Amino acid sequence: HRDLHSFPTRRSSDLGHAIECRINAEDPANDFVPSPMKITSFHMPGGKGVRVDSHAYAGYQIPTYYDSMIGKLIVFSSSRERAIIRMERALEECIIEGPKTTIPFHQAIMRDEQFISGNFDTSFLDNFHYSVAD
Repeated sequence: HRDLHSFPTRRSSDLGHAIECRINAEDPANDFVPSPMKITSFHMPGGKGVRVDSHAYAGYQIPTYYDSMIGKLIVFSSSRERAIIRMERALEECIIEGPKTTIPFHQAIMRDEQFISGNFDTSFLDNFHYSVAD
């Protein structure tokens, strides 16, 4: 039995904000219909505070009957504002040619004033209106 005060405290360097975007081979302008095509060009971002979990590569064929996820793009920074800026940059650096992807949808979310404010709940996506012009 350990006293609660005996647990190590968190260092301030451990604090921050993370954002994850799931990059799917789907058309967000067309009700997220799958886009099972071959990836002809593929480059994912990197650098400080950027992580990519993906199995995809140039030449990879998005399967017709399985999950359309291409990968997860995760960023971390010292604040929400900086994490959003880092995610905007990371999304801009993603190059996935061939299938349509959810990248433009995530970019629109990163620019949304309500999302940026952090003042939203789980109904955010129900009320978020994406258009190609975003």
